[in-house]
This record gives sequence, structure tokens and C-alpha cells, in this order.
Amino acid sequence: MRIFKKLVGVLLALFASASFAQAYPSKPIKLVIGLSAGGPSDVMARTVALALGERLGQQVVVENRTGVGGNIAAEGVAKSPADGYTLLFGSSGPLAVSPTLFQKLAYDPLKDFAPVGLVANLPLVLAVPTSLPVHNVQELIALAKARPGALNYASAGNGGITHLAMELLKSEANVDIRHVPYKGTAAAMPDVVSGNVQMVMDGWSGVQPLVKAGKLRQIAVAVDKRLAVAPDVPTIAEHGFPGFNASPWYGILAPAGTPQPIVSKLSSELAAVMSSAALKEKFQSLGMEPLTSTPAEFAAFLRTENEKWAKVVKRSGAKAE
Repeated sequence: MRIFKKLVGVLLALFASASFAQAYPSKPIKLVIGLSAGGPSDVMARTVALALGERLGQQVVVENRTGVGGNIAAEGVAKSPADGYTLLFGSSGPLAVSPTLFQKLAYDPLKDFAPVGLVANLPLVLAVPTSLPVHNVQELIALAKARPGALNYASAGNGGITHLAMELLKSEANVDIRHVPYKGTAAAMPDVVSGNVQMVMDGWSGVQPLVKAGKLRQIAVAVDKRLAVAPDVPTIAEHGFPGFNASPWYGILAPAGTPQPIVSKLSSELAAVMSSAALKEKFQSLGMEPLTSTPAEFAAFLRTENEKWAKVVKRSGAKAE
């Protein structure tokens, strides 16, 4: 009799969960992003929110909850009800770098979220001033090895992706290049253009005006394949660093414990959104590469990214500011 009652209980729970998922969503959904309004990542989140809302039949409202590099937004969503009505538009910073960069974190990216799906990556471009006599990664590495400690690279600040991406390259190439942190890459660009600092990794859209003006030379992209918008620019991986990928990524996650039917529904609708030709064109115009994944693929990717960036942070000695 006990076994029968347990079986009935399980069946009723499954039925209730499935029924809830069929009715979902019955009200607007909140999509929390840990970045300020108006930037490329915010535009991306709003573009996805609009399209996802149209498919779900309910408005998806973007909420900008800034602070501590996105950690506050991640913490808030992790502690939200697991009902599918509060989602995180998360990125590699708070979800893969912060666990090692910060001594205390009020959430665990691998335990406190139910991954829904990847959305896009923001390809980083390795750029040098046109006055520097290098035209590819191999020539840059050769120059760095010939002049150990004499070359500098700029970043948007300690512990950020533009810092750690260069630290990853330094480690793999076994070169000594000094780090010069700025308050944002925009502040760094005058020194890079002038040659006072010899290189920078920044987002695609951030370097294009200076490339077109003939002030910077883009020598490689830090993703695993060439960009559709720039097929003539090689990847760092092509220059002797197989698998090199240091660009930040974005994805949507729900709080852990969200019913699987809801996660599956969100994931399938998100995949449909990300597969649309119009959205792909929009993202590429922003210098972003659209991605798709299943929840399981995103979860596995999240584990791999945490392992990768933990090694980089520890090796570099990076500290949160």
C-alpha cells in the first residue's frame, strides 16, 4: 500500500508540473541583466526579450540590476522563486570568473541556476597600433619574446575579461607582457593608438571605428572560428593555439529548482528565437555571434568555463577591485 501511495504521489506531482508548464507563462516574465541600459549587451538582452515574449505570448521585461560586475543581478535571481517568472541574462563574468575572483560569493553558478540556453558571444579582437610592425599573432609573440617585459597591454580593469583574456594568451604563449589597467577600454584607446601601450583585446564593435580610421590593426579574433562579418581576420587558434577562445558569452538561466517542463519550454522557444535569420543579422551588426544550446549543453559548458577561468585567475593573481 505504501508503494502504491508513493507511486500515486509521484504521478500527481508529475501531472501538476506538466499542467503548470502548459499554462506557463500566465503573466509577464522578468529578465534581469547585471549591466547598464543602453550598451551593446543591454540591446542584445532587449532584442531577445522582445522576440521571446512574442513566442511565449507574454511580455518579457528587462530589468537592469547593476553592481559588482553582474554579481548582484546573479545573486538576486538565484534567490528568486523557481517558477520561471524571474530569469537571468547572465554572462561569463559573474557565472565563470567571479567564483574564483571573489573570495566570498553569495551564489554558486553551478548549483543555484537551471541553465536554459546560450544566447551569444561577444568576440574579442586582438588589436595593435598601426605603428607597431606586427601583422599577426606569431609576429606579436616573437616580438614579445625578443623583448621580455618591454611590451604592455591595456585592459578595462583588473579581473575583467579584457584582462584575463590577455593573461590566457600570455600563459599559452609563455611570454612576459605587462598589464596596464584602465577604467574601461575607451579610456585605454588613446594610449594604444599612440603606441604607448602596444596591444589590447576589446569587443568587435569597440575597435572597428579605429580600425576603419587606420589607427588600429586587428590581427586576430579570440573565438574558435572566424567571424561572419570579418572572414579575413584569423583566429588566435589558427596561429598555434588550438582551441583558444577567450571571448565573453551570454546565456539565460532560471533559478535552480525551476520545473523541468518550464525550463524545456523556455529553451525550445529561445532556440527558435536565436535561429531566426533576422535576429542573426541584428546580432552580427552589433558585433556579436548568436549561439544556441540545450540546457544540458549549457550546463556542461558552464562547468568547463568555470574550470578554465579559475586557472587563469589563480595563475595571474588577479584580484577584484
